[in-house]
Amino acid sequence: MTAQQARQKIYKYCAYQERCHQEVEEKLRSFYLPDDQIEEIISHLIQEGFLNEERYARFFVAGKFRLKNWGRLKIRHELEQKNVSKHCIKAGLSEINEDDYQQCIQKLLSKKAEQLEDDNIYVLRDRLATSVIAKGFEPELVWTLTKKMFPDKR
Repeated sequence: MTAQQARQKIYKYCAYQERCHQEVEEKLRSFYLPDDQIEEIISHLIQEGFLNEERYARFFVAGKFRLKNWGRLKIRHELEQKNVSKHCIKAGLSEINEDDYQQCIQKLLSKKAEQLEDDNIYVLRDRLATSVIAKGFEPELVWTLTKKMFPDKR
C-alpha cells in the first residue's frame, strides 16, 4: 500500500469515530508503512483535527459511563491501557456529573437487589456492593450508598 492510499484509508478511519493515537498507529502499522511515514501521517492528522486525544477521552468517558454504566476506575484503567495522557483522562472524567454518578450506582444496586434474595442483610449488601465495584466504581462510595439504601434492620 502506498502512503497516499494509507492516508486516505486512515482519514476515513478517523472520520468514522473518535480514535486515540495508539489505535491510529496500530492501524497504520497494519499497512506495513515505515515508521517515518507513520509519524508524518499522525502529525498531519493532529494538525488537521482528525486526532485529538482530549476529545477522544471525553467521548470515551461519556459513552462508557452512559451506555455501559462503567465507573471511573474502570474507565481510567481502559484509557491508561490505550496510552492516553493523564491530563486527557482527567479532562474526560471531569465530564461525569457527580449526581448522575451516584444515581447510576443506586440504579445498579436496585437492579441487582431485584435479582438477589437473601435474608441476611450483610450477605445481601456484600453481594450488591461487589457487583457494582466490579463495574469500576469506587468501593468507599459504593459501600456508603449500599448501607444507605439497605440499612441494618433493627
